[in-house]
Amino acid sequence: MLTALARSITHHPWRYLVAWVLVVGAALLPALGVVGDGLFSRLTSGQASVPGESRTGAELLEKAEPSGPTVLAQVDDVDPADPRAQGALGTAVADLSARDGVATAAAPLAAVPGVSPGVPPQVAASLTAADGDGVLVSVSLEPDLGKTREGRAMKAVEQRLEAIADDLPDADVRVASTAGLADVFSEVVEKDLATGEAVALPLSLLVMVVVFGGLLAAGIPLVGALVSIAGGLGALTAFTHVIDVDASIVNVVTVLGLGLCIDYGLLVVSRYREELGRALAQRYAAGPATGDAAGHPPTADRALRDQALVATVSTAGRTVVFSAVTIGISLCGLLVFRSDILRSMGLGAAAVVVLALAVALTLVPALLVVGGARLTRPGIATKVPGLRILARALGDVAPPEGVFSRLTRRVQRRPWVTVAATVLVLLTLAAPASQLMLRADGVELLPVGNPSRVFFTDLTVRYPAAAAPTVTVVARADPAEAASYRDSLASDLPDAEVSAPRPVGDLSVVDVRADTGATDGERRDLLETVHDEPAGFDTYATGQLAGTSDFTADLLDRAPWATALVAGATFVLLFLMTGSVLVPATALVANVLSLGAAVGVLTLVFQDGWFESLLGFTSNGGVESFAVPLTLAFGFGLAMDYEVFLLARILDARRSGLRTDAAVVAGLQRSGRIITSAALIIVVVFAGFVAGDLLAIKQVGLGLAVAVAIDASLVRMLLVPAFMTVLGEANWWAPRPLRALHDRFGISEDGPRRVGTADERAPGVSRRSDVPS
Repeated sequence: MLTALARSITHHPWRYLVAWVLVVGAALLPALGVVGDGLFSRLTSGQASVPGESRTGAELLEKAEPSGPTVLAQVDDVDPADPRAQGALGTAVADLSARDGVATAAAPLAAVPGVSPGVPPQVAASLTAADGDGVLVSVSLEPDLGKTREGRAMKAVEQRLEAIADDLPDADVRVASTAGLADVFSEVVEKDLATGEAVALPLSLLVMVVVFGGLLAAGIPLVGALVSIAGGLGALTAFTHVIDVDASIVNVVTVLGLGLCIDYGLLVVSRYREELGRALAQRYAAGPATGDAAGHPPTADRALRDQALVATVSTAGRTVVFSAVTIGISLCGLLVFRSDILRSMGLGAAAVVVLALAVALTLVPALLVVGGARLTRPGIATKVPGLRILARALGDVAPPEGVFSRLTRRVQRRPWVTVAATVLVLLTLAAPASQLMLRADGVELLPVGNPSRVFFTDLTVRYPAAAAPTVTVVARADPAEAASYRDSLASDLPDAEVSAPRPVGDLSVVDVRADTGATDGERRDLLETVHDEPAGFDTYATGQLAGTSDFTADLLDRAPWATALVAGATFVLLFLMTGSVLVPATALVANVLSLGAAVGVLTLVFQDGWFESLLGFTSNGGVESFAVPLTLAFGFGLAMDYEVFLLARILDARRSGLRTDAAVVAGLQRSGRIITSAALIIVVVFAGFVAGDLLAIKQVGLGLAVAVAIDASLVRMLLVPAFMTVLGEANWWAPRPLRALHDRFGISEDGPRRVGTADERAPGVSRRSDVPS
C-alpha cells in the first residue's frame, strides 16, 4: 500500500499539493471566523468534572432553581452608608431590574423612600465589603435566554454597571461576569498560541537547517507543521459543533500536532536523503561518474529520485505508521476516563495524529518530489563555520561510526552499571510524585495580573459571604428535616461556618464555608467530614472542591483500566513488529520510569514552586487535575515514537546480518541523530508554550518537554541499549505459539517475517544488500 502511494505521488505530486491547499483553506476559514463564528468564540471554560455526586447535586440544584449568568460590579472606595452612594445604587438597581432578560438585581440598600424598600440585613451584609470601603452589585440574568438575547442583555447590564462611576466619580467600578470568563480564557489561549508559535517555529527551523544543512530541506517539515496547525484548528472547530471544547484544549492539541508533524517530517526527509545517497553510491559503484565540465559529480536524475522516494515511503513511512498507531493507542487511554475534558482532548489529539500521519505520507513526499535535485545541494549550514560544526554533529545522514556508536559500546562494556545508575536517577526524579496533589482551579489558572483573576480573587477576600462556599450540600429533604443534619455538621466542624438550610424547590441547601485561613489539607478534611456525616436522606456535596475530589477518584479508579488498555495494545503492536515478548516488556518498563520522572519534576516545579520567577508563575500548591493524565498519555505516545524509530533501525541492521550487540550499535548510530534532533525540536516546541500565561498549558508543556528530554537522553541512549545488551540474543525470544503467530501475522518493512532464534548466525535476518552493515 505504501509503495503504491509513493508511486502515485511521484507521478502526480501537484495533485496532492493542491488537495492539501484545499484542506488548509477548508480548515482555516471556519476556524478564523471567516465562515461562521470562529473557533475561539465557541470555546468553553469550566472545571474538569466527571459524573458523580458533585455533578448530580449541581444538576438537581439547577433543575430545582434554574439560574442564568451572573454579572458582578465591585464599587470600591465608597461608603455604603453615604446617601449619595445609596441613591446611585438604588437608581442602578431599579434600572437593571426593569431591563429585558434580567431576573434579579441586588445591592446593599437601606430603605430609601421613593427609591428602594431596602434589602434583608443578611443580604446587605454579604454585599458589603469586609473592610467597609466598598459594595457589590449582583445581577442575575434569566435562564435559557438564548445566545443572541443573552449576549445583548449581558452587554446592556455591563454598560449600566460601569455607568455607576458617572454618579460616583470618586469610586472605582470594576465589572466581571461568570459567563465572561470563557471569553477571557479564550483570549489568553489565543495569545499563548501566538506566543508559542512565535518561539517554537523559528527555533525549530534553525535546528532543522542545522540537521539538513540547508534551508530548502529544513522548510519541508516546517510546511507540514504549519498545515498541522491549520488542520488542528479546523478539526477543533468541527468538534465544537458536537461537544463542548474547553479553551485549554486548543494549545495542547495544536502543540502535539506541531511536534508530531516536525518529528515525522524530519524522519521522512532524512530517510529520503539517505536512500538517495545510497542509490547514487550504487550507481557510481557500477561505473565511472562522468561529471560536468567543472568536474562535479552528476546529481540524481528524476528516475533515481523517484526510486529513493518509493524506498523512503516504504520504509520510513511504515515507521511513521507504527508511531502514529502507538500514539493513537496511548490517547485511547484518555477515553477510558469519564471526564469530558479528558475525552475531548483525547479525540482532538487523535484527530491531529491522523492529520500528522497524512501529512508525513502525502504532503512531505510531494514536496520532496517538487523540490527535486535541489534537496541534495549544500546549504547555508555547510558554509557558516559555527553551523558547520553543529551540522556535523546533528546531520541527518549518520556516518558508519560516530558519537552514538561509541556511546553504545561504552554502555555495552558495563551494562549492569548503566542500568543501575540510570534507574537510580529516574527513581530519584520520580520520588516527589508520591506527594502529588491535584487541583481543579478556575481563575487561578490565569496569570496573576489578569484583571479577571484579580476581580474574583478580591471578591473572595472582600466579600466572603457572596463568594462560592467551600462545599454546598444539596439534600433531598425539607428545611425542617435538614435542620438536625445541619446542627450535627456544625458540631463536627467547629471552625467552619455552616448555614441554616434554605429551601430550593423540594430540596434543602446547606452552605459550608471553611475558615479563611484554612489550608488545602484542612479543606479536604472538611469535605471528608461532609461525606461521612449521616443524614437519613440523600445528600450531595457539590462545588469546586467536591468536583476535584470526584475527578481524582475517577482517575484512580479507572487508571488501571486505561493502563492495561494502553500497555496491552502497545505490547501487541511491538510484538508484531519485533516477534519478541521481551523487547516490548523492557520498553514498557523504561517508559514507566521516564514518565514517573517527568511527573516528579512537574510536582517539584508547580507544586513546590521551583523556578517560579524563571517560568513566570505563582505556585498554587498543586498540579492541575488534567495536566497529569495528559502528560502521561502524550508522553507515553512520544516515548514509543522514539522507541519505534530506534527499533526500526536495529531490525534493519539485523536483517543485514548483524547479531544483537552489533545491531544495537548500528541501530543507535543510524537513529541517534534523528532521535536527538527530533527530541530537541519537540522540547523547543513545548518550551514555546511554557512561555505562555495559562497555567494549565504551562504545566502540560513543561511536563511533556521534560518527558521527551529524559526519554531521548537517559532512556533511549543509555537504558534501552543497556537492557538489550544484558538480554543479548534473548531479546528476540518468544514462546513457540507466539512465534508461530508472528510468522503468520508479524509486520516488517518487507512483509510478515519471523525475527529469528538464537541458534542462527544472525538471528532472524534476511540478507538485504541495500542495508549497509
